[in-house]
Amino acid sequence: MKEINKKMAKGAMWTVLFKLVTRGIGLLSTLILVRFLIPDDFGLVAIAMIIITALEVLGFFSLDLVLIQNPNATTEHYNTAWTFKFLVGLIQAFILVSITPFVSEFYNDARLQMIMYCLAIGLILTGAENIGMVDFRKKLQFHQDFKFQVLKKLSSFIVTVTLAVWLKSYWALIGGILVGSLAGFLLSFGMHPFRPKLSLKVMPELFHFSKWLLLNNILEVLIRESSHLILSKAGGPHVLGIFTVSYEISNLPSTDLVAPINRAIFPGYSKMSHDLAILKEGFVNVFSAIVLFILPIGTGIALTAEPLVHLLLGENWLETIPLIQILAISGMIAALQTNQESIYFALGKPKIVTLLSVVHIFILVPLLVFSSTRYGAVGASYAILLTSLFLIPINFTFILHILKLPLRKLLQVFWRPFIAIILMSIMVIISRPLAAQGATLWAYFSQLFVAAVIGATTYIMTVLILWRLAGMPQGVEKVLLDRIKNFRKLKQ
Repeated sequence: MKEINKKMAKGAMWTVLFKLVTRGIGLLSTLILVRFLIPDDFGLVAIAMIIITALEVLGFFSLDLVLIQNPNATTEHYNTAWTFKFLVGLIQAFILVSITPFVSEFYNDARLQMIMYCLAIGLILTGAENIGMVDFRKKLQFHQDFKFQVLKKLSSFIVTVTLAVWLKSYWALIGGILVGSLAGFLLSFGMHPFRPKLSLKVMPELFHFSKWLLLNNILEVLIRESSHLILSKAGGPHVLGIFTVSYEISNLPSTDLVAPINRAIFPGYSKMSHDLAILKEGFVNVFSAIVLFILPIGTGIALTAEPLVHLLLGENWLETIPLIQILAISGMIAALQTNQESIYFALGKPKIVTLLSVVHIFILVPLLVFSSTRYGAVGASYAILLTSLFLIPINFTFILHILKLPLRKLLQVFWRPFIAIILMSIMVIISRPLAAQGATLWAYFSQLFVAAVIGATTYIMTVLILWRLAGMPQGVEKVLLDRIKNFRKLKQ
């Protein structure tokens, strides 16, 4: 148990580090791109990516998860998974090329045709990536996965920024996507010795588990892309561009921290699944870590949205301020509910994830249609926030029942960070007069800096004080303090 927890923690560290590095690269890329591109450029590419995402559903069997979950996977399983993935990539590219004229006519924008023809190449390259890379995650060797993902992201970043400075066009985004796909293909074969062969010998066996994963992934795409799809037609490229950039910045907690943690812990959960008591303990520990880090980040983004936009994005993006404030809160709430899926998959219960996704769609889509058509991107943001709130009691009722976990166990790790963010928010708001005022870059930097220092200090001190008052129970706080002590000893 301790060895698995240690490897899970190490894996989570590597995947979070990867996301922090790639988020840094992505944020730097966005900050550069918004100076050379306009919202319409982002919106135009976002429209094309909606179609790409819809086609990717054809390959959403999550065969990598099947290989990880199966301790007896053979070379034939890997060959079959790669062959299927490659064939799906070819089919996706063919369909994309075939429907491109109709999509261009639907959106009344001829520029979409060449964009989508180019992106079809990326689908083939992604489908042909070496399936052997799954082994790094299965064996909890996340440093190798980290290296692969970072090199792939860096390749895309360099090309995107270079083309943006040179062309000042949406083609910078397309070029970066294609180079990222090519880099992924080349790196996957360079980093892992496995050489796949064409075979579909054990496809029925793989489909037995993956058919539910396919349905779950389709539902997840509908959940994630429904707002983009509705806004792309109701508001056009400009509104969609504003919403896309707002969503990217505000959802740091759910997309850049919790998602990699879930990616790392799934193999560990799979190894724990034979013992419910151990799995329960693992879930509480991970939930505790997510709560401790996600609550201050999501709240902090919402509190500092105005100086953040002025300082980092510029005057062309002021429309994103209210969207970032709303979406940061919804992203934080959603992040607290994502850890459950890994438990269900590890226990071999993907049907539960399917059921919860169906409930999610039935709540989200009507709210989106109503609010987006009347209030645009702000309305869509509120629809996403309300849906996240509605899902809290539903999601936690299921996980508490499956794990036979008392609610008080989760409340014991939740109450300290919750009180801390309330105090943090109050301190950030009342400390605003301490920062420089005005509409200059220095003023916005001062406001952001003061909020970050006071907010972080208040949160950390409050959590530690409450932890000591609670009797210093076992948990993330103790683990972090022990790590700091050990680090100091090593330096001495």
